Amino acid sequence: MNTRIPQLLGIEYPIIQGGMAWVAEHHLAAAVSEAGGLGLIGGANAPGEVVREEIRKAKKLTNKPIGVNVMLLSPHADDVAKVIVEEGIKVVTTGAGNPEKYMEMWKAAGIKVIPVVASVALAKRMERYGADAVVAEGCESGGHIGEQTTMTLVPQVADAVSIPVIAAGGIGDGRGIAAAFMLGAEAVQIGTRFVVSKESIVHDNYKQRIIKAKDIDSAVTGRSHGHPVRSLRNQMTREYTKLEEEGKSFEELEYLTLGTLRNAVLEGDVINGTVMAGQIAGMISKEQTCKEMIEEMMEQAGKLLGR
Repeated sequence: MNTRIPQLLGIEYPIIQGGMAWVAEHHLAAAVSEAGGLGLIGGANAPGEVVREEIRKAKKLTNKPIGVNVMLLSPHADDVAKVIVEEGIKVVTTGAGNPEKYMEMWKAAGIKVIPVVASVALAKRMERYGADAVVAEGCESGGHIGEQTTMTLVPQVADAVSIPVIAAGGIGDGRGIAAAFMLGAEAVQIGTRFVVSKESIVHDNYKQRIIKAKDIDSAVTGRSHGHPVRSLRNQMTREYTKLEEEGKSFEELEYLTLGTLRNAVLEGDVINGTVMAGQIAGMISKEQTCKEMIEEMMEQAGKLLGR
């Protein structure tokens, strides 16, 4: 599994932690990086100075590489993009848009740029704009999703671009890593499993909701207005689905979810909060350290690929 990604990013294992809003903060990012993967700080909608503080806190916990995920739709994206350069971050992943406007600045600073894509067309476009790799994310992921599955998206993206492809969506153990490599990926991005890590600051109610989840407990809301989101079924998803069926506007539906992810992550409201999680939630049965998770996954993947 000695692919281009570990060398490109200066990490030991081809595992990247997802840049999950409210979840991917300095404790988790540092723990994943210390364990040999690449930890990410999730910029989400945070102001630049908040992201700066998170970066500095993470650097106090590890001297290994960490990255930042920039949510390009954020009103603070311009500031976050500059903070990343000022703080000496060397790896950036991007979501919800095209990072072209920041490419020249980031490249001049020696930053590796890895956009998250949900289609072959976007992957090819990102390669043309100078991306160093792409994350091909299937709809099995938690949070905002596209329509293609990881199984179908990854090989098509791998065939279409010459830069390394990182598979995401539905990967939570060594079997998933081995499968991703067979599909043409050179690394994986993992989110949901790291949510329940011991270093994660996520409320225990949220962690237990994932640990106790079954295979059928995942739901997608927001398809009616083109912004699908995967989370675990609860009172909030049922209410959202009901309002969607009644034809409520995007604004009304957005109001229903305002602040609900934060409430679930930090306050533990798993009834009316948004419990974002991927379809692999049913595979997760215990809380472990990031080191234990990564070593277990790598051992399992190594045995499978060695066969």
